[in-house]
Amino acid sequence: MAGAAAFTALALTALTACSGSAVTGKPGDAGVRDPYFPKLGNGGYDVAHYGLKVDYDPESKKLAGEAEITARATQDLSAFNLDLKGLNVDKVTVEGKPARFNRAAHELTVRPDDDLRKGETFKATVRYSGKPETITDADDSTEGWLYTADGAIGLGEPTGSMAWFPANNHPSDKAAYDIEITVPKGLTAVSNGELKETRPGKNGRSTFVWHNAEPMASYLAMAAIGKYEVKKSDVKLKAGRLPVYTAVDPTRAEESEEVLAVIPDVMKWGEDNFGAYPFSSTGAVVERDDDIGYHLETQTKPVFDGSPDESTLVHELAHQWFGDSVTPKSWQDMWLNEGLATYAEWLWEEDTYGDYSAQDIFDQIYAGKGDALEEFEIDPEALWEFPPAKPTNAKAISGDPVYNRGAMVIHKIRQAVGDDKFYDIIQGWTKKYRHSNANTADFTAYVEEKAGKKLDSIWGPWLYGNGKPKKP
Repeated sequence: MAGAAAFTALALTALTACSGSAVTGKPGDAGVRDPYFPKLGNGGYDVAHYGLKVDYDPESKKLAGEAEITARATQDLSAFNLDLKGLNVDKVTVEGKPARFNRAAHELTVRPDDDLRKGETFKATVRYSGKPETITDADDSTEGWLYTADGAIGLGEPTGSMAWFPANNHPSDKAAYDIEITVPKGLTAVSNGELKETRPGKNGRSTFVWHNAEPMASYLAMAAIGKYEVKKSDVKLKAGRLPVYTAVDPTRAEESEEVLAVIPDVMKWGEDNFGAYPFSSTGAVVERDDDIGYHLETQTKPVFDGSPDESTLVHELAHQWFGDSVTPKSWQDMWLNEGLATYAEWLWEEDTYGDYSAQDIFDQIYAGKGDALEEFEIDPEALWEFPPAKPTNAKAISGDPVYNRGAMVIHKIRQAVGDDKFYDIIQGWTKKYRHSNANTADFTAYVEEKAGKKLDSIWGPWLYGNGKPKKP
């Protein structure tokens, strides 16, 4: 890492020396110093929009892409970085003028022909090509560009989006997206938001044009390419009709039909419990088993590795409120995503079936025994390994304490304030931070403000404390 950083610094010095004009700006930071991924993201600018054009050939596994990035400089900039892992960069322009660039590890450093002034809106275009990488995470899961039996799928949590497009790859910089994906005849390309157009091209190829107007973190962007059975419907919510788009691998179509039919009910239930649905469409993508190895809350259309059970469907759709709309400021705040989405599973069980209340599940987890542990696949020992708000390392951000102990924190809040105020707090939280970022300190301050009292007895032992708290 030190060698790559030194190379980047030397390259920037050389670029500056070769410039014919005086440099008044300075390079943006390479990395936003995230507690677990310090080199992800970049400083000096804020992205408003990504326009991505991706042409993919499953036979050769080659991708050709063009990314038009519209951003605003937050300082005087002589150079800025984008995150892009692997792939060949063919050309970079800034405001239509060719720009110098260099590569070091996953950093693409761009030197515009003219300095960018603080507050200036600019467009940078990157043309790139090659065979995208599959990235292995600290927890041994894979992301980035995953090669499936009949195509591929691009997934990004936490680092993988940079395997298929250049970006300011950190949750703290959200943007709107337009994504065009060109694929061979017989294949479908699915992405975030709404399908605006399908354009025929040469040799039977087709381009699928997707528009995601609401802000989205780069890790939630998705490209799914393959043979799918597509169904389109809608559900009536308080704000009007909400489009529902599902794309299912044909080998999983029959077994997925019943559970995907529950999506409208989950949307209405979520609206009642969590507040207005934050996006203009919903849906799901179902791959065949073991193509991915996990499920992911990609914005507007969660991706499932095989047919999900109902509880998993609820979890990933709840993420549309918790994680996708209200997005963490850093990866240390992951429990705000997973704790609330896990608690949504408990609430769905309580409201829909009544076999277990959320209190029953909480009690069984704490006791370390009970049928609910098996039903919700909970390891009653692993969740005490570290506090939800203080994962020990990058691997731990997807550990049991983040999910189930995080959900226990949410239940402790409910116990402390009562049901009426609890739901007011949850709905107020999703409204106040809709389409923006928040961290744990924002959450605890908001809860205490609305509760009208300090809740240190929860934050200390349950959210930040080591080991199993004493149960009052």
